[in-house]
Parts: sequence; structure tokens; C-alpha cells
Amino acid sequence: MKHLTSDERKKLRKQLRENRRALNPSQQQFAAQQLARNLRTHPVFLRSKYIALYMANDGEIDMRYVINAIEKMGKQCYLPILHPLKHNTLWFVSYRHGDILMTNRFGLSEPSSNKKIFPVWALDLVLMPLVGFDRKGNRLGMGGGFYDRTFSFKKNLQKKQESHQQNTRRPKSPVLIGVAHHCQELTQLSNESWDVLLDYVVTDKEIITVR
Repeated sequence: MKHLTSDERKKLRKQLRENRRALNPSQQQFAAQQLARNLRTHPVFLRSKYIALYMANDGEIDMRYVINAIEKMGKQCYLPILHPLKHNTLWFVSYRHGDILMTNRFGLSEPSSNKKIFPVWALDLVLMPLVGFDRKGNRLGMGGGFYDRTFSFKKNLQKKQESHQQNTRRPKSPVLIGVAHHCQELTQLSNESWDVLLDYVVTDKEIITVR
């Protein structure tokens, strides 16, 4: 597939963000409930103890029902915070419903950086926000490369799995699941050299296995 230019990616992001922002509050709530229902049945979610996710913004699918499920099932939830030193990189700290959140320089909610940092390689599952996705595990983010930089070590794990086909049915931790509204799906999305592929995608409509 032809690689998209920077301008083409910006145009695509704009359209997809408009699509999800066009959903009314009732549609957003129903989608969030359906997403949580789909995730609760996923084998990776069921066996995971340490789960990272995000606080929804800009029409992203809401995580509130997923957070409720994580806490009811006795699992631990983690949220990203901006790394204070490394460019466009994330740290993860624990979160429970009701914890005080702060606003970072992008206007996004995140926990205090005074909390103990949890190593990204020790996470079992990461529920990743996205702007667009395809069924081959390609993810279109906001363009900052935060998740790609943070989980760049996964690229080596993915390459090893590709050379040992018998292990590809169970991705190595942390498992990366893209979560989105179904309207964010693209027929095909070009993959850049720095992109980290998703292991699965879960939407309000279905569970997609891509690896």
C-alpha cells in the first residue's frame, strides 16, 4: 500500500475525529457499555492482572465501564502520564476510581507523577486509544508517537514471534489492544517503520484478532 504523506495523515485524522465527535451522548454511552461487555469476555482481559488504559478525550470511546470491571474483578488499573525527561514518552501509574487527576500540558487528565511508576514491560495488557485502525493491526494515533516510543521494545518481540509461528497465537506481554468506535475502522492503513502493531482491536461491535 502507498504510504500516506504527512498532509494525507492529517486530513484522515481530522475526518476520523469528526466522525467520533459526531456521536451524541447516548450513542457514546451505549458504545462504552458494549466495549466493556466485549472486553470482559476476552481471554487476554480475563487473565490479565495489570491493565493500562486512558481517560477518554475528543470523542474517544469512554473507559469508565472498563475501569469498573477491572476493579470489580480485583485487577489493577494504570493510567499514562507524560515522561518528564524523555521526549513524547509515557510512564504509567496506578489509578482507582475517585483518585484526583491533574491536567497535563495537552489538556488531558492524568494522575499525579508523585505516585510510584510501574514498569511498562510488567504490564499484562494495554488498552490503547487510537484515531483509526485496520484489521492488520495498524494504528493511526494523534501523531505524537507517544505509544510507539513507549512500547518500541514490542517490535523485537513481534519479530521473534513471526519467526516462530507456533507462538503467534498468544502474544507476549504486554498485549496491545486498540479500542475504538467501530466507525474508526479503515479498509487499509499504511505501516511506518516506527509503528508498533496492535495484537487485537476491540470496538463496540466486535473483537478483531490481528496477530
